[in-house]
Amino acid sequence: MEDISTTVSDIAMSIDNMWVLIATCLVMFMQAGFALVEVGFTRSKNAANILMKNMMDFAVGSLAFWALGYSIMFGEDIAGFIGSINLFYGPETIDGIPEVTKLMFQTVFAATAATIVSGAMAERTRFGAYLIYSLVITLVIYPISGHWTWGGGWLSEMGFIDFAGSTVVHSVGGWAALVGAALLGPRIGKYVNGKPKAIPGHNLVLGALGVFILWLGWFGFNPGSQLAASGKDNALAISHIFATTNLAAAAGALASMIISWMRYKRPSLSITLNGALGGLVGITAGCAAVSLGSAAIIGAISGVVLVFALEFVERTLKVDDPVGAVSVHGICGAVGTLLVGVFATEGGLLNGGGFAQLGVQAIGVFATMAWVLAASFLLFGAIKMTVGLRESQRVEEEGLDIYEHGETVYNTI
Repeated sequence: MEDISTTVSDIAMSIDNMWVLIATCLVMFMQAGFALVEVGFTRSKNAANILMKNMMDFAVGSLAFWALGYSIMFGEDIAGFIGSINLFYGPETIDGIPEVTKLMFQTVFAATAATIVSGAMAERTRFGAYLIYSLVITLVIYPISGHWTWGGGWLSEMGFIDFAGSTVVHSVGGWAALVGAALLGPRIGKYVNGKPKAIPGHNLVLGALGVFILWLGWFGFNPGSQLAASGKDNALAISHIFATTNLAAAAGALASMIISWMRYKRPSLSITLNGALGGLVGITAGCAAVSLGSAAIIGAISGVVLVFALEFVERTLKVDDPVGAVSVHGICGAVGTLLVGVFATEGGLLNGGGFAQLGVQAIGVFATMAWVLAASFLLFGAIKMTVGLRESQRVEEEGLDIYEHGETVYNTI
């Protein structure tokens, strides 16, 4: 009987491990989605630069997170703030699934947080400066706030719910993007007499394909965060998370299309694409904690908020964000995290839980926001004063591709 029990346990671990690794592959493929969205929403003269940045996000992020970030985020807790540092962590232990599998799964999440920043600062950032801030975000900024929630830190002790990272991943990238884009300044020609001017992307086909890839990848991002697939309870949880994720994306796309149609007299493709992403970001915190109906409502709210957030960032803050990363990831991530306190089936405001969970959610959202805004300001400020953040006017006007990389995506010869 002992041998049979051991065999069953081994099989369960193998199933769990395989599922998490498959989910890891789906999340890694989201890098392609981010790259296509960013390329499609920007001008062709910068396409090679954008692809290079997305490639380096994953390459640099993988090495940095392994070298230091993972231990800061998941090492033994120190005062609820940070994990104990273990350089070049090579985990070989098994706790449910092999620790090295968790390292791989969390690495692709870390790369996502860094990639979000790329879009907001596109078309005018020096490539060398980009490598520096991508490294630091993955190495320190993301892991520290991540430890608070997922590494046994003070927010997890309070009962903060962020199942797959609306705040831990997406808002971290969004707030860093806000600071970076603000300190960088708008693209040449974006504002005329203080009023924003549209700078259309060169290929919405690529942008739309990128969104579909991201939508697909989110089925690894959210359900993969269950970290197990064996047994009835895990099977039900994964299926539920698949459904909440999909419904929120669909509702976000529909709501943003309707609002854009009402406000601009046309159903905007670019806004609708971002609305789907806003719904996905919004549901990521509560995908395991809310009902299917609540997931659709959260997605719809995120889609509506997305439209007004785009206007606020561009017109009120006067921050030039070519792909809408601040609105999609920063603002929709915060909204989705707060809505867990409203819609959670256990402890949510609308399910008899009072305001307690909503209060905890608010503390988590604003504490993470404060940390990332402050750390990013120091990071981007230091880069700006030393190596410089922004390309010269000539390079920006003629395109980063030929000057930064000596090659272009679209060869017309």
